[in-house]
Amino acid sequence: MNVIPSVLPSQPEMTLVNVLGVTYAHSVTSEGGDLYLTPFGSQVADLLQVENWAEPAWFRSHRRKLEGTSAVHHVPTKEVNGRSIELVVKNCRMGEDVPLETHTLKEFLSAEFNSPWEEFALVMELREGKFGSSEVMIHTQEPLGIYVPPQRFQMWQTGRSIDKVNKLTARYPGIDLDILRQYKLVYAWIPGQDLLQLFRSLGLKDQSLADAINPLTNRVIRDLETKGYAVADMKAAHIILSESDIKEVSESSQPLTEKVKFISSRISSGEHSVVDYELLLRTPEHDRIVKDVRRHTYLDHMRDRFVAAPLPSHLRAVEILGVPYIWGHVESTGGNLWVVGRNPYLYDYFLPERWRKTPCNPLSERHGVYYTVSKDGVHLVWKTSRVGELPQEEPSSELTLLSQQLGVNSPFEALTFAQQLNQAGIPTVYGRAIYMTGSAKLEKAEDRRRYESHSSIRTPDGFPVLREDRNYITIRGYFNGPDSYVAAHDTKLYRPVDLAKAVTQGITTRPQAERILQSITSRLFEAGYDGRLLKLNDLIFGIDEDGRLLTDTHGEPEARICNLGLIGQRV
Repeated sequence: MNVIPSVLPSQPEMTLVNVLGVTYAHSVTSEGGDLYLTPFGSQVADLLQVENWAEPAWFRSHRRKLEGTSAVHHVPTKEVNGRSIELVVKNCRMGEDVPLETHTLKEFLSAEFNSPWEEFALVMELREGKFGSSEVMIHTQEPLGIYVPPQRFQMWQTGRSIDKVNKLTARYPGIDLDILRQYKLVYAWIPGQDLLQLFRSLGLKDQSLADAINPLTNRVIRDLETKGYAVADMKAAHIILSESDIKEVSESSQPLTEKVKFISSRISSGEHSVVDYELLLRTPEHDRIVKDVRRHTYLDHMRDRFVAAPLPSHLRAVEILGVPYIWGHVESTGGNLWVVGRNPYLYDYFLPERWRKTPCNPLSERHGVYYTVSKDGVHLVWKTSRVGELPQEEPSSELTLLSQQLGVNSPFEALTFAQQLNQAGIPTVYGRAIYMTGSAKLEKAEDRRRYESHSSIRTPDGFPVLREDRNYITIRGYFNGPDSYVAAHDTKLYRPVDLAKAVTQGITTRPQAERILQSITSRLFEAGYDGRLLKLNDLIFGIDEDGRLLTDTHGEPEARICNLGLIGQRV
C-alpha cells in the first residue's frame, strides 16, 4: 500500500530538512558526502549508510544493470543486524538532453529531467493520490534517499549537455554547483517483472508483442492521466507486475490468450507498479490547479509575511540591517536563501529550482533584470547583484564621482532601503528574497568595501552573509499592484512599465516623466537619502488592463523605485 510512515525516527548526527514538502533526515556521510533520507528511508537508515551499499568494491561486485538509457542498477545492501534490503540506484540526469522518441517529442517538447528533489516530491505526491478519481491508485517504488557524493566533476565527466548548461549559466550566473555534482537516487526494489520482459518470456515478438503491449501501456497512461500525471517516456518496461502474478502466469497451463487476458485484468484492476520517474510531471490541468492553489496560498502567506510562525528545525529567523528574514541552506545547490519576513511557509517558494529554469524575459538590458513565472505560478523578478563591481560610467563626471563614492549596494542594503523607503511613504518594489549561490564566483571583487562593512554580519552557521566567492541574486515581486490589492484580486491586475518605456509608448510625456523623477529625488533627499543616480528606467508605473495608471492618494500617477543598487544615505 502507498502509506507514508508516520514516524521519522531520530538518528545520530542527523538534522531534519524539508525540501518541496518532503521531510528528509540529512547527515554527512563518512567520506564527506551528503545523505538525505525520506521517511521511508529513515526506517532502514542503518542499511542505507553508504558504506553498506555504495562502497566501491561491494557495489561493483553486487550490482546488476537494469535495461534503459540511464545508469540504473539493482543492488542489495550488506547485511546489518541480520537483515538486508534490495535497492534501485540511479544517477540523476538533470541537465542532460532528453532522448525522447519522435512521436513523443511533439507532446513533451519542453520535457526536462527532474531534479532529485522535484522527482521525489512528485513521487510522494503521486503516492498520496489526492488528485483525480479515488478509484484509481498508482503504485510506485518507495523513494528512500538521495546520496550526493563529495566529488565535483568536470563538465565532460557529467554527460550533461554543455550547450544546455552554458545557456543556464549565462542566464543564471553562478548556479552550476548542482550541475557539476552527482546525485544518486535510491529507491526500494519491487520484486517482479516488467511487461516487456513478461511478454517476451511468453514467446511474443515483433507485431504480436506490440499488439499485446500497446493497449496495456495505453491503459496505464490513461490511469496516470486520471490521477493528474504523465511520464514523458512512458513504456512497457516501466510497468511492473508482482512476483506472485509472474509465478501464476509462468506456472499456468492455460493457452497464451488466457495468460494475456489475466495480465490485462491485473493491469485494469491497478495491480501493478509504475517505475522510472525522472520525466514524471503533472498533466496541464492538474498543474494549473496546483499552481492556482500554490499561488493563492503564497499570496495569503505573503500578506502575513511579518507574522511569526513556528519554525521547522532547518530554518532560522534572523535580522540583517533591520530587515527580518527566514534563513536556510539550499540543499539542491549548497547555497543559502534569505526570505524576507517571519513566515517560514514562504521559504519553499523561493528555492532556486522553483524559478531558475522557468522561461524568463529581460526587463532591463542595462541592469540584467529578468521576469519569470515560477513553477508555483508566482510572478517574480530576479537580478544578479553587482556588489563588488565598480559602478558604470555616468553621463557626467560629477555623477561618476558620486557613483564611485557610493559604490554598489549589497543585496541586503538594497532590501533594507526598500523597507525603509516604503515605510517613509516613498514606494519601491517589494523585496522578497536573497539567494546566495553554492558555486564559487570566478571574478575577483574590484570594490571590497561592502565585504568589509558586512564582515561582522554572520549566518547562523558562522559564515559571513556577504562572501566574495559567491554570487547573489535578489528576488522581488513582479509589481502588479499593492500586495493588499493583489491578494484580493484574481483579475484586473496592474502591469509594470518603467518611465523610459512609458515615454516611448506614449503613456506619459518626457517632461512629465522628468518631473516625476525630480519629485522622487527631492523626496528621497528630504528623507535622508541620495537618489541623484536614479534614471527614468529605475522607476516604474503600474498600468491596469484599460491603460489607466495607478495613482497615489492625491490622484497623481504613482512612480515606484525598482532599482536600489545606487541609492545612498546622506551623511
